[in-house]
Amino acid sequence: MSRTLLVATDGQAIMRSHDDGKKWYRLTIGQDLEYDDRVRCLLLDPTDPNAVFAGAETGLFHSKDCGVTWSRIDSALNDYAVWKLAVAPSDPNTLYAGTGSPTRSALFRSRDGGKMWERTSLEMPERCLGVSRPRMLALCVDPDDPLDLWVGIEEGGLFHTQDGGDSWSRIDTTWSEFGGNSDLHDIVILKRGSEKVILALTVIALYRSTDGGKSWTRQSSKDSWGLRYSRCLLHKPGSEDEVFVGIGDGTPGTTAAIIHSSDAGLTWSETDLPPANSCMWAFGANGADPEFLLAATKFGYLYRSTDGGKSWHKEWREFNEITDLLWMPGVPADLGLPHVTN
Repeated sequence: MSRTLLVATDGQAIMRSHDDGKKWYRLTIGQDLEYDDRVRCLLLDPTDPNAVFAGAETGLFHSKDCGVTWSRIDSALNDYAVWKLAVAPSDPNTLYAGTGSPTRSALFRSRDGGKMWERTSLEMPERCLGVSRPRMLALCVDPDDPLDLWVGIEEGGLFHTQDGGDSWSRIDTTWSEFGGNSDLHDIVILKRGSEKVILALTVIALYRSTDGGKSWTRQSSKDSWGLRYSRCLLHKPGSEDEVFVGIGDGTPGTTAAIIHSSDAGLTWSETDLPPANSCMWAFGANGADPEFLLAATKFGYLYRSTDGGKSWHKEWREFNEITDLLWMPGVPADLGLPHVTN
């Protein structure tokens, strides 16, 4: 299968490969998305297999040619740093965007596939204790309901809406029996027949609910996996039960691990990962090939798995700070005039 690999970075915008990682290119100059921008997140456009959204410190951008050229989506997000994007699995026209540092942390929604955006009532204070300015790192839409959304903020808590963002309930305040934690890093929902499992990852623990968030169990990162700083989750495409946690010994940290569960987060085992240089920071997957997975550390190590996450192999190319990963089947017809980096 032909593939395009996209690596979002903090300072070199989006690096791309169209030959399975042999050569890598920077963006060309003169685009709406600057080639040295800070890009925070990537999202496949569900309406076009060659299209992708990018959230950057300077707004929201879109590419129709596998990441070669980028155009700004002129919208209410223009003056915001976009940290996270999500699309409703049951409705490709419903998208959500979470913003944050250095701008105000707020939640936006689109009802027309990402063309127009409106601000919802969910807004964080300008400052917080742990990271100075909060940012929305986690967005997860219920698989069956485009208006049912879970939002996690670093630092600010876990929130839930069932009407697309018109009203909200704060969830993490019910975790006081576990000590509580408002530093949310990621959320996934696993649909297992009629049951749905919600996994909410904080900086130090994983919370699990099977009753829509009414009650939760807690697994300590340090006690369960031996490392204290849990960062990201990956739900393996096409699977009801398989999920991964990316973790490290701190931020940026000096080591990392990828932990795997095949029973929707009940039990876990460590995968075969070569040595890492910092905390695991991002995952990338695509339903076109569920066995081909990407992972990256904060300080630029890129890994791939071709066996569904059982084992991982480090790529030859190293990057500056990695913020997100994505791959898509196919390559662009025209590479343009890229900056070759190798």
